[in-house]
Amino acid sequence: MKRKILTLLLVMMGTNCLLMAQEPKLSKQEIKDGWVFLFDGKTTNGWTTSSGKPVSAGWEVKDGAITTVKSGKGGDIVTVNEYKDFELSVDFNIEPGCNSGIKYFYTNYKIGGNLGMEYQVLDDQLAEDNKKDNHLCGSFYDVLTPNTTVKKVNAPGQWNTIRIIAKGKNVEHWLNGIKILEFTRGSKSFTDAVATSKFNKTDPAFGMVEKGKILLQEHGGVASFRNIKINLL
Repeated sequence: MKRKILTLLLVMMGTNCLLMAQEPKLSKQEIKDGWVFLFDGKTTNGWTTSSGKPVSAGWEVKDGAITTVKSGKGGDIVTVNEYKDFELSVDFNIEPGCNSGIKYFYTNYKIGGNLGMEYQVLDDQLAEDNKKDNHLCGSFYDVLTPNTTVKKVNAPGQWNTIRIIAKGKNVEHWLNGIKILEFTRGSKSFTDAVATSKFNKTDPAFGMVEKGKILLQEHGGVASFRNIKINLL
């Protein structure tokens, strides 16, 4: 009997440790600086489909991450709230050949429909959509190219950390602690790049909205996201 009780206690302790490991934690400094989690590591609270419906079974929460189900057709999911000036940090892990993304300032355009500026998440080596420089991982999708001379991305199956900093009209894309892209919304280089993109006919001008939601993209492949946190600037 004593042995059974001891075994049960060890199992319970192991389970509790696992749950604690899966729950995301903020450091004291992050809390002081104003960081908050957008994903609690356990539920889909705070997220909906892009049409405002509950997150479907095409997404699963497991091991502290939210993951697209292979061929689950879960669709994109978005935050309930909108954000303006912010720093966003997200860990991602994709399967080989995967195409995904994280969109920000996601909102409804009078002409163009529901759109957002996309931080491209891609397997640069095996994904089909790897033919254009501004479609590679870390790019402002179909608009601006990341600095490939400094970009360091971990292979599929390994975790990467992205940061998106948006303050006023200035935007930065970071990957694994390295800034790989910086631009100013509304500048000549920005508007010229938008003019040659697939987003050149929107109203208002693409990328010039003041605020929007955060979106995690489901594109058919398996993509996992964790430690999704934001700091309002």
